[in-house]
Amino acid sequence: MIVDLPDTTTSAVSKALVHIREEGGAVALGRVLTLVIVTPLGEEEEAIEAANDASREHPMRVIVLSRGSDRDETSRIDGQIRVGGDAGASEVILLRAYGPVGDDEEGLVTSLLLPDAPVVVWWPVEPPEHPAESPLGRIAQLRITDAATARNPVKALQALGENYRPGDTDFAWTRLTLWRAQLAAVLDQPPYEPVTSVIVSGASDSPSTELLCAWLQLELEVDARLEIASSASHGSSGIHGVQLVRESGTISLERLVPNVATLVQPGQPDHDIALPRRSLRDCLAEELRRLDPDDLFGEVVQQGVPKLPAPAKKGK
Repeated sequence: MIVDLPDTTTSAVSKALVHIREEGGAVALGRVLTLVIVTPLGEEEEAIEAANDASREHPMRVIVLSRGSDRDETSRIDGQIRVGGDAGASEVILLRAYGPVGDDEEGLVTSLLLPDAPVVVWWPVEPPEHPAESPLGRIAQLRITDAATARNPVKALQALGENYRPGDTDFAWTRLTLWRAQLAAVLDQPPYEPVTSVIVSGASDSPSTELLCAWLQLELEVDARLEIASSASHGSSGIHGVQLVRESGTISLERLVPNVATLVQPGQPDHDIALPRRSLRDCLAEELRRLDPDDLFGEVVQQGVPKLPAPAKKGK
C-alpha cells in the first residue's frame, strides 16, 4: 500500500500512519530500530529497496529524507507512506523536502522516530564532513556512510578518519568482510610463519582497497604496498588481489573474474573461491546486526590509513 500526502506536514504524516494502522492493521508494531536515510531528491529508490530487503532480518521503520538542491524555491514537504508489500517487513515514510524547510533535518524526522528504539542514519551518497556532528548524526547510535559514492572516494575515507567518532562506519569497510574472513582462514593454517610483507592491488577509486591494505599492515605489523590500476585495464573495480609474502612462499588471493577469487598457496593446488561483490542489502543488514561502535574500524581508519605508503601503479 502506498499513500501519497502532497504538500503536507510531519504531523499529518504521523496521523496518517496511525490511521493506516488502525484501519487496515497493515503495519506491525514489532520494530527494532528507526533507519533514517538521507538522499538527494530523485535518488531514493535504490536505498529504499536495500532497506526493504534488510528489513526482513531487521524489522524497522524507515524514514527517507530526500532533499532538493534549490534553496530558493517555495518550502514544502511531499510525503508518502509505504506499508505491506511495498515496504518489505518495514514501514517506509518518504519526505521529499523542497526549499529551506529541508535545512531542519532533525526537526523533520524527530516526531516520526520510534520511541525507545535505536536510531541509525545512513547517507548513501555524499556524507556530511562531520557525520557525528551533523544534525541527524547527533541523535543516532550508528552513522553509516559510503566513501565509494563520494566524488573523491579516497579523500572521503581520509576525512572520515580525521573526523571519526565511535558509532561511525562505512560500507567500504563492510565490503571487506568476506576478504578479511578468507585471509584470516588462510593464515590460520600451517605453516604458521610470520608474514614479512603485503601487497594489495585494486582500482584507483576503491576506498575498500585502501582499508584492506591498512588493516593488514596494522594487524600483521608489516610493511604493506598498495598497487593501483584502472578498472579498464583490469576489467573490474574494487579490490583486485592480495599477496602475503612468507619465508615458504607467497600466498595470493586474486579476483580475476567477477564473484570468484583464485587462492594460490605454496605446495597446494589452486582453489577457486566464491568471493562475490556485496550488495547494498548485504552491507546494510550486516551493519544493523551490531549497533555498538566498531572499534577495529575506528583503529584502522584513524591509525592504519594515515600510515599507508603512497600507492604505486600496478606493474611498476
